[in-house]
Amino acid sequence: MEVEPTSNPRLKLASRRQVLARFGAGGLLLLGTRCGLAQPQASPTLPGCIVRPEQIEGPFFIDETLDRSDIRSDPSTGVVKPGLPLRVSFRVSRIAERCEPLVDARVDLWQCDAAGAYSGVHDAFGSTAGQKFLRGYQLTDRNGRVTFTTIYPGWYRGRAVHLHFKIRTRESRTRGYEFTSQIYFDDAVTDRALGQPPYAARGRRDRYNEQDGLFLRGGRQLMLALNQSERGYEGTFDIGLRFA
Repeated sequence: MEVEPTSNPRLKLASRRQVLARFGAGGLLLLGTRCGLAQPQASPTLPGCIVRPEQIEGPFFIDETLDRSDIRSDPSTGVVKPGLPLRVSFRVSRIAERCEPLVDARVDLWQCDAAGAYSGVHDAFGSTAGQKFLRGYQLTDRNGRVTFTTIYPGWYRGRAVHLHFKIRTRESRTRGYEFTSQIYFDDAVTDRALGQPPYAARGRRDRYNEQDGLFLRGGRQLMLALNQSERGYEGTFDIGLRFA
């Protein structure tokens, strides 16, 4: 899927095809693994202050001002994207001398829909230009927590099923901190999800986790464990950040 140039400077112009061609299916690299993979001792108030690797932003991040917890709809039309309900909670901590909740940090979440399409894209396969479905951000509360209501992501060629996220501190007199990465799911859970409508109409996906070059370079530390309920899936993603 190729993205045509746009007048919106916030939109990354690289396409999925260009990104995959640049890095190769088996050789995608992590950018900025400055936090390492060690797991420092947890604060008694948190189950784990887990350091995770950064990964590439990808071509479809748009810095929208969509402060919302439910990202399923397009704000201009109110149309809700179909798919299995998914609740993703982030519990963000800052690691210094101890592990403490990171308060008032901005967490962005964005993803493709059940058909593998991102909003705000115009290319040879169609256009979602002007649409903003499956995008949004929130600020962490006093416990370092935000929760998004979304749908289980679909798939597109060349990638395992995933979500994108970005965490930023509020800007002040000093330069703000930014951490970008992706979230992956157990393949067995994904197979069950994609076997249901509306996902099943797309047929069998072409990448599992162990076939995705980016997953192989950090994805095992970016897995989201899910619980299933009558309404869909839910999980909590703990992450600890080190910064000055």
